[in-house]
Amino acid sequence: MNLAGSLAVVTGATEGIGRATAFALGRAGARLAICARTAANVHATLTALEAAGVDAVGMPCDVSDPACVSAFAAFVRRERGHPGVLVNNAGIGRFKPLRELSLEDWDDTMAVNVRSLYLVTRAFLEGLESAGGTIVNIASLAGKNGVEGGTAYCASKHAVLGFSKSLMLEVRKRGVRVVAICPGSVATPFMDKQDRMHRNRDRALTAEDVAHAVLAAVTASDGAMISEIDIRPTNPS
Repeated sequence: MNLAGSLAVVTGATEGIGRATAFALGRAGARLAICARTAANVHATLTALEAAGVDAVGMPCDVSDPACVSAFAAFVRRERGHPGVLVNNAGIGRFKPLRELSLEDWDDTMAVNVRSLYLVTRAFLEGLESAGGTIVNIASLAGKNGVEGGTAYCASKHAVLGFSKSLMLEVRKRGVRVVAICPGSVATPFMDKQDRMHRNRDRALTAEDVAHAVLAAVTASDGAMISEIDIRPTNPS
């Protein structure tokens, strides 16, 4: 796919993997439509993208809220049209032993990490089908493995992979590619919140490493679909 002039939607785009992905796509020629929960962060990211010469619009959006997602999708269509790329990146992690994990922790994790996939993908799917576009879902190696204290997070990322594999089978016949990106430990603000990961931070992946994988998958030949990418630190120990 040639990104020049195409529209890419990125959720959770104001920090970490989402921000790096937005800049990578923008530098490759895509126009951007971004969202995140905090209005000030969206504004700051738009300012930075525009300073880098990227055509970008955005608005605050809670991707687990149907009304917010509908408003964001309507905003994108009104301001820039239908996207050719959708990156479902927004996600949270609540790492606690199950005995300490509240129902609110569980529900919040599933809402942001899984419910949002349904809401955001459905909101943009018709336009992506008309464009023969690409959907990228940011999963995790925790979607394939267990992590101590990660019952909610791992369950949600296993769901991201199941969603991606099933959606791929549904939409590939209409020329839409679905890609799941599965990073290992990434040095982002998300990692900073997880005490158990700090000791390996210097050898973790960078957000730009993951953005590079997203860009590689999206810019593959239109006749080829890279459906899943695992990306790990070379030497995490």
